[in-house]
Amino acid sequence: DNINWLLKTCGVNWQFFTLNVSLPLGISFYTFQIVSYIIDVYRGRVKADKSFVSLGAYICMFPQLIAGPIVVYSDISNALKERRISIQNIDRGLKTFIIGLGYKVIIANRIGTLWNEVCTIGFESISTPLAWLGAFAYSMQLYFDFWGYSVMAIGLGDMLGFSMPENFRYPYMARSVTEFWRRWHITLGAWFREYVYIPLGGNRKGTLRTIFHLFVVWLLVGFWHGAAWNFVFWGLLIFVLLVIEKTITLRFLNGKNIFAWLLSHLYVMLYIPVSWIIFAITDFSELRVYLLKMFPFFSGAPTASLNDFWRLLNLYAPLLIASVIFSVSYPQKLFEKIRDKALGILILLVVFWYSVYLLAIGINNPFLYFRF
Repeated sequence: DNINWLLKTCGVNWQFFTLNVSLPLGISFYTFQIVSYIIDVYRGRVKADKSFVSLGAYICMFPQLIAGPIVVYSDISNALKERRISIQNIDRGLKTFIIGLGYKVIIANRIGTLWNEVCTIGFESISTPLAWLGAFAYSMQLYFDFWGYSVMAIGLGDMLGFSMPENFRYPYMARSVTEFWRRWHITLGAWFREYVYIPLGGNRKGTLRTIFHLFVVWLLVGFWHGAAWNFVFWGLLIFVLLVIEKTITLRFLNGKNIFAWLLSHLYVMLYIPVSWIIFAITDFSELRVYLLKMFPFFSGAPTASLNDFWRLLNLYAPLLIASVIFSVSYPQKLFEKIRDKALGILILLVVFWYSVYLLAIGINNPFLYFRF
């Protein structure tokens, strides 16, 4: 399809015949796990597993198979052979699972309906404030969707006696794109660093080679998310920003003064919705329309009515506020103090049954990472 698009763009009438192939669910995750296992065995870092059951359990581990986190064999090799399942582990894992379920069902699914409404209105008809509101909603939906699944996987792993790696560390609190990608999808970044970036030479062969290595990594990260040109564009945008930060701006963004602190957070808050819109919209003509709505001074076109913006802002204000609150670390730190107390258990019961209720009545329940 991509080659056919290039041929059509270049004015060539001939096209390749394409097959309508259905890919297995979770293929990108377990492919990475198989690749890391083969490489680590080849390097001598781990011994080859002689048990089909043990190796099969690693490759097809259901808690994290379809949405991550990406697990390497050395993380769980000991638990595959011998592990203990205790009441304490089940209790801790169940509580963690409920927290992830709440992030996914109560926040991600419901705020996702705001993004759906923006898409239904049509990008040509939205105002600039609504374009930014929709981009913010999609950013929060994607974060709580993927973070929720990762937390649920960690909880399921605890219940089964496996220790799953952390996959998110409050990325929306970052002060640079560099820091953002150290906090977002941590296991994906670790995989590319260990099996692509470092083998290429990392940052040991001079500035130009380091930039080239970053280019290769982010080109592959884009393709990993989808074989479409918007993902390549998205990956290259991140690459450009990372190079600018590493060579020019990162020292200032990490400054200790209040001005640097404010400016760095504003910079990341601008980057996040723009990058996720490029990630979300696969059609370049629609993407162009949306970006021009976000930055109307490039088009010079008059903005649309603000009626839809005020209507949706009033309707979704509680969810928008909740998404901001729970995207920072303070609520989690507070909850950890009451997690095992009566109040904490009551909160978990409310979150669980409210999530079950929302699932039962069929309110918007997409699986965003099914695409990738």
